[in-house]
Amino acid sequence: MRLQDFDNDEEKVIQDKFKRKTWNEIRTNDSWAIFKIMSEFVNGYENMARIGPCVSIFGSARIKPEDKYYLLAEKIAYKISKAGYGVITGGGPGIMEASNKGAHLGGGISVGLNIELPFEQHFNPYIDHDKNLNFDYFFVRKVMFVKYSQGFVVMPGGFGTLDEMFEALTLIQTKKIGKFPIILVGSAFWSGLIEWIKTVLVEQEKTINAVDLELFKIVDTEDEVVEVLDKFYKKYDLTPNF
Repeated sequence: MRLQDFDNDEEKVIQDKFKRKTWNEIRTNDSWAIFKIMSEFVNGYENMARIGPCVSIFGSARIKPEDKYYLLAEKIAYKISKAGYGVITGGGPGIMEASNKGAHLGGGISVGLNIELPFEQHFNPYIDHDKNLNFDYFFVRKVMFVKYSQGFVVMPGGFGTLDEMFEALTLIQTKKIGKFPIILVGSAFWSGLIEWIKTVLVEQEKTINAVDLELFKIVDTEDEVVEVLDKFYKKYDLTPNF
């Protein structure tokens, strides 16, 4: 797809939103959307229910194979798989591809939760063939990330990565899910955001508590990632094979 094609499609979507529809058209479209949403949940649950303990790795689709973060993500996923955890990614290129590749090379479970996006999203070749799921709805896909992960590794990324990170943080902060490890990789990348959170959200506006900063760890190496995961689970006398 060319950029101008995307712009034209976007214009059509906006125009369609303002188009007057009858009540019957609205009701019919919404009713069928419910069945589509239900089918994605059912398919996701059935395919993910038996995968065992996994760690979700989030990160940019735009990072190239020669990038240091691509290579680091591959090493992290390899170490995670060797430690006994499966790896869940968004199924696309970039950090996702590197993570699935590392899990594949490590002989671990390699899951891809794919969603079609203009320009950047297509499934990568390192996903287990029976664990390559496709979604139309972002919110269904995010449920699968959270429901079947026992930890979250967040590599450098854009809006999508930040969305997934803050979704996990919010669910843990509000005690909607357990306090699983959230590990931010790359102190140079994350330092500006974390400083803003401390100075503006905690100190200036008081929109979160200082204790909320303990919901995540910042690391720089693959060994530190595994160390955080193992330390967390040893606290509960659990192993990746629980």
